[in-house]
Amino acid sequence: MKIAITGGTGFVGRELTRLLVQNGHEVYILTRSSSKDIKNVSIVNWLSSNTLPEKELEGIDAMVNLAGESINNGRWTEEQKKKIYDSRMQATDEVIRILHALQHKPKVLVNASAIGIYPASDENIYKEKNNEVGTEFLAKTVQDWEVKAKTAEQLGIRVAYGRFGIILGESEGALPLMALPYKLFVGGPIGVGKNWMSWVHVRDVAKALLFAIENDIKGPFNVVAPDPRRMNEFGKILATILKRPHYFPVPSFILKLALGEKSQLVLEGQHVLPEVLIENGFVFDFPDLTKALTNIYS
Repeated sequence: MKIAITGGTGFVGRELTRLLVQNGHEVYILTRSSSKDIKNVSIVNWLSSNTLPEKELEGIDAMVNLAGESINNGRWTEEQKKKIYDSRMQATDEVIRILHALQHKPKVLVNASAIGIYPASDENIYKEKNNEVGTEFLAKTVQDWEVKAKTAEQLGIRVAYGRFGIILGESEGALPLMALPYKLFVGGPIGVGKNWMSWVHVRDVAKALLFAIENDIKGPFNVVAPDPRRMNEFGKILATILKRPHYFPVPSFILKLALGEKSQLVLEGQHVLPEVLIENGFVFDFPDLTKALTNIYS
């Protein structure tokens, strides 16, 4: 298949590109940088003046939209929150414009999303059929992102939203920051440690996106492993894998002072299950936390 990816040079995008090339697909990465040179991949300029990426994308079978400012960059100042929100809306607007411009439409648009759309809770269990939506900044951003992507359905294109959990990888995402205190022998419980952490290995994220392209996945699908853990338990397993102690607690107020509103990413959480993926026969490479962390730090 011919598959176009926005955000293809990011954390998830690189892993997805590797998987697609490995499986023999033609990959087109939309990027602002003309200097990118990726083996076995076609680079397409977009989101800059006088670029018409649709001219190079005619005949694509699928598009994956991963573009957007990382939520892990810096404190969530009002300026940074605007950048996080606007980058997703503007990129998706351009994706929709490109899809309109293509004479032959792709069969599917798989759009990134996040489990942050669900309200934080220590007790509730969220599956895709749950309609509860949070009221915080991240929930609003994700909800608006999905609504905008859904407009591609008007073109007869199947639209699926991959609601990512906390994505685990060795060098990027949240895990390096979480692991750093343990590597310095000062790791321990964060806050009260009861909040849920619905995580997923980055390799399974890439597999899930390809699975959504190849199968009749429509609407939201939770991209999380079927093994969510409470934060304190997650820390204990991480400490065991890293052969470090787990007894230096980090009080909630310290994180709130250090991270501001962004502290909700580690002090609050959701218990989320990947019902749609499992019901459709998806098989995780890393279905449990110990196996995932062992792979990352092997």
